[in-house]
Amino acid sequence: MRFIVQGYPAYAYTGGRPFDPKARALVFIHGSSNDHSTWQWQSRYFAHHGFTVLAPDLPAHGRSPGTARTSVPAMADWVAELIVAAGVSDAAVVGHSLGALVALDLALRHRVRVRSLVLIGASVPMPVGEPFLAAARDDAPEAFDMATNWSHARHVELQVSPVPGISLVGASRRLNGRTAPGVQHADLNACNTYSPDPAALLALDLPVLVVSGTRDRMTPPENGRALANAIPGARFASIPGAGHTPMSEAPRETLAALRGFLG
Repeated sequence: MRFIVQGYPAYAYTGGRPFDPKARALVFIHGSSNDHSTWQWQSRYFAHHGFTVLAPDLPAHGRSPGTARTSVPAMADWVAELIVAAGVSDAAVVGHSLGALVALDLALRHRVRVRSLVLIGASVPMPVGEPFLAAARDDAPEAFDMATNWSHARHVELQVSPVPGISLVGASRRLNGRTAPGVQHADLNACNTYSPDPAALLALDLPVLVVSGTRDRMTPPENGRALANAIPGARFASIPGAGHTPMSEAPRETLAALRGFLG
């Protein structure tokens, strides 16, 4: 489904069912160099179980054209306008990695648009190493290799895939490799420079769940727990054995965590 957001078409996957602005809305926000497909299992479930779903491609990602936004607040502003363009007043918002920072900033600066918040693979701050940034700045293939490697638990390629017929590492590398020039660096730099006011986190007044994989090498679970502790009333859940991308490494367990929180 397409909307006009900030003057450009914006694509959003709706989980296999038509979007209904009268139903409870649920928005999924993808991470760096990714697109809506990272939510394919969770978005389809909720679209068929009590929610109307939007899993957008951020500008310059996937099927959404336009210029890549270079900061987390700029991406959050875009998502806020997407929610309005979709004809809903607010939504439960689920974000992963960069998408988690976007979801958090959306709640901090566009509170009226967010009903509840789930942050997966999140850390505040979310520093990115200079070698990774430099490789992304050059659009080098090594940058996509780093993203693929660190997005999964160590030696995940030796394990049985939880999704029959799909290589998690292979699918992730292909998805990262489709990223347009300059976009991965813009995404990573946005993560690296985002620094919300701790006092603003303390003032958040909505239900929040932070989810971490116990084998996350990019945003270790202790960082996720620290973020949950920084937000009054926030809950923390860990996904045993999963790395930075529990949506695909442990889709059933991730879905169970989301169901337990979102209802």
